[in-house]
Amino acid sequence: MSTTQSTAAGKVLLVLSAFDREHPAQPLSEIAQRTGLALSTTHRVVAELAAWGALERAEDGLWHVGLRLWEIASGCPRTQILRDTALPFMQDLYEATHENIQLAVREGTELVFVERIAGHRSVQLLTMVGSRFPVGSTGMGRVLLAHAPHDIQEEVLESPLRAWTPHTVTNPKTLRAQLDRIRREQVFVSDRQLSEDTVAVAAPVRIGRSGPVSAALGIVVAARTASRARGLREPLLRAVYGISDELGKRARSAV
Repeated sequence: MSTTQSTAAGKVLLVLSAFDREHPAQPLSEIAQRTGLALSTTHRVVAELAAWGALERAEDGLWHVGLRLWEIASGCPRTQILRDTALPFMQDLYEATHENIQLAVREGTELVFVERIAGHRSVQLLTMVGSRFPVGSTGMGRVLLAHAPHDIQEEVLESPLRAWTPHTVTNPKTLRAQLDRIRREQVFVSDRQLSEDTVAVAAPVRIGRSGPVSAALGIVVAARTASRARGLREPLLRAVYGISDELGKRARSAV
């Protein structure tokens, strides 16, 4: 038995980790199968989590993540300050473009989307708030990868890269040159790298105008309107500079 399965906390974490974007609602038997726990153990852990509010059972009998977890996660200081600071600038950027506006952070070799604004006429996306992708898969992810520590960059470059579309750059040498260009030019246009229907324009968000990169801000447009991408550079930079300046002020006031 693994260490994770041998502790009470480990069993709780196993059950919670069984829920993801591909498995948002499951019967008890599937949770047991996905965690490797005995059905009786799964039943006990699920019942305890439900009593606390971490899991809820729908009318069809399937279990899903409860509101209590969302309440706790929304207080994560790493993203709460970033989201509170960025949201007014994201709203202004949306009003100026009426396109999908996304904010993401890097966690290890993955990209996590933490905020999004989209209108009903915006192009449909594969991504959503809370979803994770390999950091090399998206335009925002490549911006973050370009400013990641050297060991993270090498880990990604030395691993096989998934080709999401025929346009996805997977050659390590080409990607390395792309990362160099991102560091020089700030704004990166990701042309149908994740989806053949979308083009993304992304730039780094810093803590202060010249501080460390803490996030990436991106605008995603329909590929058929890709000619607009170059015109989005200036409004995007105004937004990331505004967010960066505010994050810098907060950081200085906290010292």
